[in-house]
Amino acid sequence: MTGSGGPSDRVERGLERPSLAEHFSKLSSEQRRLLVPYVTGGLGDWVRALEAAAAAGGDAVEVGIPFSDPVMDGPTIQEASRQALEAGTTPVEVIEGIAEADVAKPILVMTYYNIVFRWGHERFASACREAGVAGVIVPDLPLEEVGPWASVARSHGLACVLLAAPTADDERLRRICDTSAGFVYAVSLLGVTGERESLASSAMDIAVRLKRLTRLPVLVGVGVSTPEHAHQLTRVADGVVVGSAIVRRILDGDGVDGVRSVVASFRRALDDGGANPRGR
Repeated sequence: MTGSGGPSDRVERGLERPSLAEHFSKLSSEQRRLLVPYVTGGLGDWVRALEAAAAAGGDAVEVGIPFSDPVMDGPTIQEASRQALEAGTTPVEVIEGIAEADVAKPILVMTYYNIVFRWGHERFASACREAGVAGVIVPDLPLEEVGPWASVARSHGLACVLLAAPTADDERLRRICDTSAGFVYAVSLLGVTGERESLASSAMDIAVRLKRLTRLPVLVGVGVSTPEHAHQLTRVADGVVVGSAIVRRILDGDGVDGVRSVVASFRRALDDGGANPRGR
């Protein structure tokens, strides 16, 4: 991918994006609780939604490349992916949209390994890097098989962010922390993404366990549905990833303004909690 939207173009427009590690390290040193909103690529006016999520207080933004068999995702994001795919969205279009987005914060890509494998590690990593992607999350690639992809991602300056499940023992969590880059994505519960009325007890537990094992920021995702959930989790974690609560607003027809509103509500909840007591 070259031309409009490439690295030189973003620098000229003042949109050079920092690396995930240096950006989160800076924010953590300022004791800021981290917020990573999620949007589904190809769903509605998603590039403007991505821009709104960053402007409303997202410290980085995660963009999902829709896939027909999203095993980690619950009904909300499954529906978003279905609509995006039926509209003809392709991985190339999502990567190109990220390149064009008026966002000077790190952008993460989340997708399934089938797409990475189909493209080939080198080609996928190169396209992401050219588009200004800071990191990639591949939730269905297990720790035992992530090595080749993690090596290629690292060689292209991409953070390979790994998920940590609450069922893992401490030895496995330590290996996940040692392999992950940028941050560790703590999965709050056993199950798929989606909104829930209350936090699972495992959400706080996995954050506490990971904080004992790593100096990387620990962000909790899956089931983080309200600003109150986010506030509660960041008593022990460094931040949260919020997906379904944002995507639902798009599916409900609230558009870009709805994304801006819900992200701002999470930002206020995190900022109202004062300095991050776990920040470094």
